[in-house]
Amino acid sequence: YWRKWSQRLHIPLEWQDAVIRAAITLKLSLFEDTGAIVAAMTTSIPEAPGSQRNWDYRYCWLRDAFFVVRALNSLSEVGTLEDYLRWLSNVVVQARGGHIQPLYGIGLERELPESVMAHLAGYRGMGPVRVGNQAQEHFQHDVYGNVVLGAAQAFHDHRLLHRAGLAEFKRLENVGEQAARTYDKPDAGMWELRTRTRVHTSSALMCWAACDRLGKIALVLELPERAAYWQGHAQRMQERILREAWSEERQAFAESFGGRDLDASVLLMIEVGFIDPKDPRFIATVDALETYLCDGPYMRRYEAPDDFGKPETAFNICTFWRIDALARIGRKKQAREIFASMLAARNHLGLLSEDTHPVTGEMWGNFPQTYSMV
Repeated sequence: YWRKWSQRLHIPLEWQDAVIRAAITLKLSLFEDTGAIVAAMTTSIPEAPGSQRNWDYRYCWLRDAFFVVRALNSLSEVGTLEDYLRWLSNVVVQARGGHIQPLYGIGLERELPESVMAHLAGYRGMGPVRVGNQAQEHFQHDVYGNVVLGAAQAFHDHRLLHRAGLAEFKRLENVGEQAARTYDKPDAGMWELRTRTRVHTSSALMCWAACDRLGKIALVLELPERAAYWQGHAQRMQERILREAWSEERQAFAESFGGRDLDASVLLMIEVGFIDPKDPRFIATVDALETYLCDGPYMRRYEAPDDFGKPETAFNICTFWRIDALARIGRKKQAREIFASMLAARNHLGLLSEDTHPVTGEMWGNFPQTYSMV
């Protein structure tokens, strides 16, 4: 089955085995009844030994949407792509006043109450074991951009059996309005901080992406007035983000408006087309992140202490963002070397978890992690 399935995929010759394994893993993460793709198959494998950073990842995070759609499109796996776009569309349909949760159950369940299974020792005896995830209660404004970025594929892709049209655009505009309202408001951020809120640069950035892509969709639908409306929002938001997120002290785009702490998520600026990768401010940001967030080939998420202290392990998706950023600013040799290190960090089945310990190279966090594999 898998040989026949992979034969129809668009796979590069270089790194072919790794790409096929990642593609199969992504396909196996799909719940076909609804089109949902889970973040991981496991719960409560700690992000670092004895850290108590143990979470239930058997749900569907909206922060995955842009990367999942991009990966499926690159693979030309149109069937799975269409299933996932259907799930995203249903998220938008049931959104209340445009508000979207950070995550849902595979059947679009909204309530995912978190509890601790005290009778279970946990992975290697490192509890707690959690079922459910409190993050469903959070306000994470990056979700609006991720939803629109993912859903935009349905307006542009002629391979789809069910392309999106005017009705879907009007529903998506509700998401855009929420993005425009909240981009400069404090939230928990994409890393789901439980006790601290800020105006996170990555959240504002993704809200910009929502408005920017709605403007592009409006042009496809030949709605010039709506295109001008969303382009106007995007331009104003972009100007403010560039002004408020830049730290003169650190010579880098910071984690939050007016802040100084560094955060790998600002690398998403080039992923979503917010800034020219050759812009001196972006190059300076990459240099700062390389200095303060990297341990060898691996990149941590952020430098500021969170609810549990400072993160000990590297976050694999951040390392891949680093690779992409280095390639785009012209440091391709370094990017390829780090990518080779990440391939070597996989287990014997070619899979990655959420985190890698920078000293031991051991995998930590829930497994296999969709965010890491796409």
